[in-house]
Amino acid sequence: MTAERMAVAFGRVLRGAGLRVPLDSVVTFVQCLDAVGITDRNRVYWAAHTAMVRRPEDREAFNVAFAVFWDRISAGEDPHHIAEETVSLAADSDDAEGDDSTERSDDSVSLRFSAVETLSKKDFATYSDSELAEAQRLMQRLRFVGSPRRSLRLRHSRSRRAQVDVRRTVRSSFAHLGEPVRRQWRAPSERMRRLVVLLDVSGSMEPYARAFLRFMHAAMVGRQRVEAFTLGTRLTRITRELSHRDPDKALARTSQQVADWSGGTRIGECLRMFNDRWGVRGLARGAIVVVLSDGWDRGNPDVLGEQMQRLSRVAHRVVWVNPLKVTPGYAPLARGMAAALPHVDAFVEGHSLEALEHLAAVIHDEGGRVAGALHA
Repeated sequence: MTAERMAVAFGRVLRGAGLRVPLDSVVTFVQCLDAVGITDRNRVYWAAHTAMVRRPEDREAFNVAFAVFWDRISAGEDPHHIAEETVSLAADSDDAEGDDSTERSDDSVSLRFSAVETLSKKDFATYSDSELAEAQRLMQRLRFVGSPRRSLRLRHSRSRRAQVDVRRTVRSSFAHLGEPVRRQWRAPSERMRRLVVLLDVSGSMEPYARAFLRFMHAAMVGRQRVEAFTLGTRLTRITRELSHRDPDKALARTSQQVADWSGGTRIGECLRMFNDRWGVRGLARGAIVVVLSDGWDRGNPDVLGEQMQRLSRVAHRVVWVNPLKVTPGYAPLARGMAAALPHVDAFVEGHSLEALEHLAAVIHDEGGRVAGALHA
């Protein structure tokens, strides 16, 4: 996709939403995209905002239009197809509302984007198959990125507080007759922390597990270091199955791999296997571990508490996502949940897309401010 195609299509989308977008604004937007590129969402947003927003009252409609347009572009949809849909909605609004441009703008925006707003608050348990597919696309815009960690690998640095890079200093001295006129420095680089996701696929989690699988796939295709497991009567590693970029193929391969779907659950025993075979040995060390479960466990709660304690000792952070937490008057009275909670850094909701946005904020938060606000 070229900058010209994106700029022309987005200009048509804004016109369909009621904004005044002359041709020179589209040309300016193309020039901005040539300078900043079309891959970074933040840069594209401000380039479009600078070139196309002429009135303060247009900002709200612009923000809604850009959010949905970028989501659909990121999902691989053709930009001109998106523009045609928006223009057709605006034309229908013209016929219905007459010459009132203000009402036409409001109607076209609400018709175009109301489905996204509705899905963001809707409980996953009430989703239809088509809504799950739409949620899959919306999840791809979420970035589940935690704080980076310090690596042993050194890289070039401009800070004089770093250590001297002898090899680079000597090499640069050849241009000055062997005199080290300028010293070169190097410092430890940073690496993205591994994200480990453990999904409870027991019968009590079945209404939410199908949505969480799509969340796991979205997190995996958006990052480089993600490990995925399912917890049931056994522990199953599904990292390879979910790594396929096509969500339908990834979910089909995962369903074939997980043999205990919608069965019983022994979270403590599964965590013991994870810690012994993968977690303590290195997979969870320094990682952000996310457990997706309602906490109902048929096993011994003492085993679960012991294994959660082992996991918390090696992991950077442990986040427990419980879709039942949103229920009014909820308290972690289940024996498994009560045993695990003392060893959890953040206890958050997970029943909707809006809740997953909070989860992304918790994972990204370095100082624990968001986690503390959402903790039970």
